Amino acid sequence: MTLKNLLPGKLGFGTAPLGNMFRAIPDAEAAATVEAAWDQGVRYFDTAPFYGAGLAETRLGEVLSAKPRDEYVLSTKVGRVILDEVEEGARDLGEKGGIFEHGNPNKVLHVWTADATERSIEDSLKRLGTDRLDIVWVHDIAQDFHGDLWVSKFEEARTGAFRVLSRLRDEGVIKAWGLGVNKTEPIELTLALDEPRPDGFLLAGRYSLLDHEHALQRLLPLAQQHGAEMVVGGPYSSGILAGGTHFEYQQAPAEIVEKVSRLKALAEKHGVSIKAAALQFSLAHPVSAAVIPGATRPGRIAEDTAALNENVPAAFWHELRASGLVSPAAPLPNGA
Repeated sequence: MTLKNLLPGKLGFGTAPLGNMFRAIPDAEAAATVEAAWDQGVRYFDTAPFYGAGLAETRLGEVLSAKPRDEYVLSTKVGRVILDEVEEGARDLGEKGGIFEHGNPNKVLHVWTADATERSIEDSLKRLGTDRLDIVWVHDIAQDFHGDLWVSKFEEARTGAFRVLSRLRDEGVIKAWGLGVNKTEPIELTLALDEPRPDGFLLAGRYSLLDHEHALQRLLPLAQQHGAEMVVGGPYSSGILAGGTHFEYQQAPAEIVEKVSRLKALAEKHGVSIKAAALQFSLAHPVSAAVIPGATRPGRIAEDTAALNENVPAAFWHELRASGLVSPAAPLPNGA
């Protein structure tokens, strides 16, 4: 099954912020945000055990478990097992530093073996309060977490998680599986395999207005050749394109701040919201099946829905390309 056939719309909801990413948010605010997404018609929800050491899954489950299960699509991830014991000392999260320092204090095991994959799924089902998952992504087997060791983590996943998820898909337990990563190379490596075959992938932060050239060089042409589709995560580049100050999960460097200023000036000139430009750009590539911005405030969901449906004039896209702010190879909406 292709992702475009499986997903109920082009706008989903990414729940990393519900794991207290960057800041601690009250449970009531988290619940209201998920309810707002539901009320706005969002029916695809993506989460992961990693987000706040189970916190995002629990918060999402508290709302969705009261909704009709057949009315929404749910994805989570494998690669992290959450233990009952408390983590001692600082977590080692590679380039991501203290991204979830406000999340649950539970110890997190980073493991992609077959046994860990099955345990991770069982634990996620409990936290989410559901009896089934639609899509399962293999999470973060990439350089940003593992440096030069990432290939060994990939191999662990190839012989473990990949095979388990292929079997579960073939048995009809899940509908699809793929990789959920912040780097292109693990997906390229997966697409080059004879088997097992993923159904698609979730690529976070690598196909946004601010960062897309690398993905366009190799990954996306390769994905098209293989008929693999993509869910775009992080369309606001960790928040910098939505009024925040983070890029790549850190404070944005000066050159990124300057580029965002140019993008915003061009958007204002054409009467376009920067969110509309960001979402519609990420969806314009033929490989893109859906985009999943995250939020922790209910009002943000209505902004995302409006941005998706906003009428962006062709003149904006033409000037965006002419200004050099996007790659000449990037497809733009409506053939601009």
